[in-house]
Amino acid sequence: MDIQQVIKQQVTTHPVVVYMKGTPAAPRCGFSANAINILNALGAKDIFTVNILENDDIRKGIIDYANWPTVPQIYINGEFIGGSDIMTEMYQNGELKSLLSKISA
Repeated sequence: MDIQQVIKQQVTTHPVVVYMKGTPAAPRCGFSANAINILNALGAKDIFTVNILENDDIRKGIIDYANWPTVPQIYINGEFIGGSDIMTEMYQNGELKSLLSKISA
């Protein structure tokens, strides 16, 4: 399976996916920490995270997959949401909470 297929499988088989630098317990950049903090504040469950620092193919492939140059990248129900800045805006205006509430339990 090529890396684009791997990424597609990850984002379509998990309700919430975060491609980030580091792990939720030990984020390696402030933007990744922000993304995890927002999801935790909203009570998101079963967050699937991928540490791009551990896999160079994923690190390069995710930028092509979403056509988005930065990390973190957040996907909800298979849909690319954006990075930390977009996520923060969606959190502040209530859109992110609404999206997360549509995830089947």
